Amino acid sequence: MKLTRFATLLALLMLVAPAHAQAPKPDPESTLIIELKTGKVTIAMRPDLAPKHVQRVKDLARAKFYDGLVFHRVIDGFMAQTGDPTGTGKGGSGRERLPLEASAVPFERGTIGAARGPSRDSADSQFFIIYRHSPHLNGDYTVWGRVVDGMAHIDQLRKGDPGTGLVADPDRMLKVYVLADEKK
Repeated sequence: MKLTRFATLLALLMLVAPAHAQAPKPDPESTLIIELKTGKVTIAMRPDLAPKHVQRVKDLARAKFYDGLVFHRVIDGFMAQTGDPTGTGKGGSGRERLPLEASAVPFERGTIGAARGPSRDSADSQFFIIYRHSPHLNGDYTVWGRVVDGMAHIDQLRKGDPGTGLVADPDRMLKVYVLADEKK
């Protein structure tokens, strides 16, 4: 009896192991690259969760809107925020505001969320990257992606004032692009 269970378990492991051996190839059209002075950050965008937000980010990246923008607000142990051309947290792309695209995906380390004002339907170009588990954001902010490589570079960003999170001499996104456009 024990031998039969062992053989069954071994057979199941042999079937599952090859599936875990190869990581799925990223979809270049849904992969965003952020180049920082310390290296590249790779983000898997989630058009299945937030199609309007992902499309906005892709459109802005393709227009080179994000190139050179600063991480204006970095709160140690919480998040790093960017995407404001004024560097103050009050600016945006000038395009129509986006409605909340809520999902059940939790805000964990590496999650990318759309920054917004007091209205849940006020997102535009700004986004933030979470440093650690932040359940108080769940359901109230749009999740549109996740850092899949390079989170160590986000960890190295200059931290802001402990009270406001605003960074006096902020780090910049040197270049931001959709992976599918890399060789164009």
